[in-house]
Amino acid sequence: MIGLLLAIGIFNLTAFIFCKRLTGNQIVHVWSFTVAFQNTFDLYVDFKYHGYWYFTKGVDWPGLLAHSVLLPPVNMMILNGYPFHKPWRYQVFYLLAWDVVVGLYELVTLLPRPWGYFSYGWWTIWHSLIINPILMLILLAYFLLVRKMENKLAYGTRSSD
Repeated sequence: MIGLLLAIGIFNLTAFIFCKRLTGNQIVHVWSFTVAFQNTFDLYVDFKYHGYWYFTKGVDWPGLLAHSVLLPPVNMMILNGYPFHKPWRYQVFYLLAWDVVVGLYELVTLLPRPWGYFSYGWWTIWHSLIINPILMLILLAYFLLVRKMENKLAYGTRSSD
């Protein structure tokens, strides 16, 4: 539990201090999307198939923190620094670098309690390293949709146009 609380504090402080490129609206969208998407994904991999779990294999109160306030600030940091206007090779390198960082952090969460809070069933770090870039691309697509909608609102075009 100590590791989870430290991570939540560090990730949230870092995100809210350094993420200056995201608007309040974008932060709310990213946060809501992350919680909804993570819970949908974990509903199957965590609860149904027991690929991994936080603390225990079932639904528990400490796991609620991991499902609500741990990943949204990480996604804020990913989007805040994303090289939108750089060539695609920079964008690919950026996502792969985040994949390595997130993978290393995942390995830290496997430490024994009280520092660790994550456990593997049949899931491995290789599953994460393969699927995390796909999840980040889904996040990026959602974020681009939010920005497109914001631009439509800013320039007064109707959504039916």
